[in-house]
Amino acid sequence: MSTTIPTNEPALDLAATASGSRWLPDYRTVWRWHFYAGLLTLPFVIILSISGGIYLFKPQIEAWNDRAYDSLDTERIAPVSDQVKAALDAFPGSTPNGYELRRTDRSAARVLIRKDDETLRVYVHPEKLTVLGSVQENQRIMKSIFKLHGELWMGDRGSNLVELASSWTIIMIVTGLYLWWPRHQRLFGGVLFPRFGGGSRIFWRDLHSVTGVWISVFVLFLLVTGLPWAKFWGNYLKTIRNITGTAVAQQDWTTGSERSARGGRPAESGQGKGDAPRSNEHGDHGGGGRGSRRGGGSMPKDMEGFNRVFQSVQPLGLEYPVVIAPPSRGSENWTAKSTTQNRPNRVDLELNGSTGEIVSRKDFKDKHWVDQVVGTCIAAHEGQLFGWPNQLLGLLTAMGLILVSVSGAIMWWRRRHRGVLGAPPIPPNPEVSILLSLLAVLFGIYLPLFGASLVLVLVIEWLILRRIPGLREWLGLQGGKTRAAA
Repeated sequence: MSTTIPTNEPALDLAATASGSRWLPDYRTVWRWHFYAGLLTLPFVIILSISGGIYLFKPQIEAWNDRAYDSLDTERIAPVSDQVKAALDAFPGSTPNGYELRRTDRSAARVLIRKDDETLRVYVHPEKLTVLGSVQENQRIMKSIFKLHGELWMGDRGSNLVELASSWTIIMIVTGLYLWWPRHQRLFGGVLFPRFGGGSRIFWRDLHSVTGVWISVFVLFLLVTGLPWAKFWGNYLKTIRNITGTAVAQQDWTTGSERSARGGRPAESGQGKGDAPRSNEHGDHGGGGRGSRRGGGSMPKDMEGFNRVFQSVQPLGLEYPVVIAPPSRGSENWTAKSTTQNRPNRVDLELNGSTGEIVSRKDFKDKHWVDQVVGTCIAAHEGQLFGWPNQLLGLLTAMGLILVSVSGAIMWWRRRHRGVLGAPPIPPNPEVSILLSLLAVLFGIYLPLFGASLVLVLVIEWLILRRIPGLREWLGLQGGKTRAAA
């Protein structure tokens, strides 16, 4: 007597789903890609979904953390220069990096200073000039969440892992949509909403596929808009911009651990005299030193410049947070910048510190169109482009992605069998699909880490895995055969 151990197959007629054409990919081949993409990316998807969901509420979380500094009783406000001096006096040997305009009349002053190669945020009472507290920028809670989300607390290596996982997650979503596409079903059950009366197996499969369909467009948007921040893909884009002549002197976002480092040391103020200030950009995404300066560390010649620049900037009503900073190396002008996460509302200013006169102004519309597109997408990615609905949409997408991952893991766990991984077996006598091959090449060009990893996996499978009987059977590389036991 023999029993057949089933593989992790959907309840479909696989023979009927075969394309019968060299153009369309075989259903089981696509299913196999979907299975491995989901299995390999599952832990990363959950980590990124949780951390990203938390980061959507960065303004609210930071406001809650700083609530003790935003309920002060004040009557007469000291000059900005005195507020900055109070912060510097509390940390001998420090130099000023910037002053963040107070959000309300009851808010403490936020002074950014440089001390022992670290950027500190110092909270100063604007009337009494007493230091209420301080924190290293890299130790703020949202900075830690950012570093987890963008690089798994591993620097550039972590950034590459996140990019690789994101690339394969794109493949998982695309192949999932192909598998979901209704072929024989005439009703909407199992297509647009889950069926609750077909047993647990049908329920989990429908929950997995239907949820995935509803969130697929939003997930793909988040994955694609996150790529410019990754170390490898970000540099890849810079290279393409250089080749196509669309490069700018200062790109509006940083990549890899570079964006984290700028949370702990000053950001660049300009390539040269007259250039617009460079913000901490995606370092702002991690709660870094907003508006701080790269290569800083020198005391401004005239501390009264803080007062003059403040008097010119305050009436403009720039969107919070707004940071004014003294000249950095290679520049004579002071800078002021709105570093709001809603990037289309950002403004860069250069001012004469002696007179307070605005020397130059650069609005979002003045940036290169590539930077405008990426900046707008970053704002949407962070949940700040159109207010709380943007945050809610991002949160629902993150929760849906977690649900898809967990339901997929449950489906695999319930159907797994001892001695095999449970991957869909390779179909017997598989034909090469022209469309699938073309898509693999296109995705490999657009997602170079995916392309490189795919080639590596195929080479290892062909040269090693298929030649080891135990691994070949465990991975389902049997050409469609089932595993039988007496």
